[in-house]
Amino acid sequence: MYREQYSRYVSLVEETIEKLLPKTEAVCPKEEGVMPQLLCESMRYSLLAGGKRIRPVLLLAACDMLGGDLEQAKAPAAALEMIHTYSLIHDDLPGMDDDDFRRGRPTNHKVYGVGHAILAGDGLLNYAYECLLGNAAQYPENLQGHVLAAKAIANRAGVCGMIAGQSLDLSSEHMEPDAERLGYIHAHKTADLLTAPLLAAAYIAGASEEQIDALRRFGYCVGIAFQIDDDLLDVEGDAALLGKQTGMDAQRGKMTWPALMGVEASRARSARLWDEAEEAISIFGERAWFMRGFAAQMRTRKS
Repeated sequence: MYREQYSRYVSLVEETIEKLLPKTEAVCPKEEGVMPQLLCESMRYSLLAGGKRIRPVLLLAACDMLGGDLEQAKAPAAALEMIHTYSLIHDDLPGMDDDDFRRGRPTNHKVYGVGHAILAGDGLLNYAYECLLGNAAQYPENLQGHVLAAKAIANRAGVCGMIAGQSLDLSSEHMEPDAERLGYIHAHKTADLLTAPLLAAAYIAGASEEQIDALRRFGYCVGIAFQIDDDLLDVEGDAALLGKQTGMDAQRGKMTWPALMGVEASRARSARLWDEAEEAISIFGERAWFMRGFAAQMRTRKS
């Protein structure tokens, strides 16, 4: 049941992305509102490269759980995936992690060059907000909910959110692992963009403060546990399953949980956080069945 529902959410996300970002064959567009072919192609190359669509699925699932309107949530879910994808494109660049592969195929800059990869990332980020604002305008009766949802996404993806975490992550390379610094990096670099979809869904669905707090806690616990597991996979994972090289964190001198506290202690902390995540959503009772299934799947992932 869980897998079927997950697939339905992914299909909804894919359909929405195709609708919002259609192909264009105009090398030099003559009409307004049409982007150049190469820009569109490079944006689509990374956006449609597959992946689990975790963040948009969380947004749709939370909206469903809260009794919200999925029609209103589709564009924000797709926009969030655009923001996540832009961050991956930029993260793979030579000035950042300098990765050659993402999701089992060459990274954007390896196909289109560094300059066009930067523009593809910029394009996805800006287009995401165009989609969020355009969608909000379609629902004047729920305008406040959509504005708050867009604000939550912008805050969590922005200079005090994901970008802040990425910045500190970059400046902390080859430093001695430090618990406070590492906690800040991953609370923002990873957990913020997993909390954003939950908060966005809550605002669109008109959730109570108690429900919002529960979803915020769930997102944080999932985010930190997810990152710990990601760090562990870089040490012990299968590169073929991951679709990217392993052992790169150590080569780059990244500050990671295994480097800070060791593999076994990292595993134990991850397990505690997954338990706390499930406890956080207990207030939703049976309505949280999908979220519980999500947590169960994520805590045993191999890629």
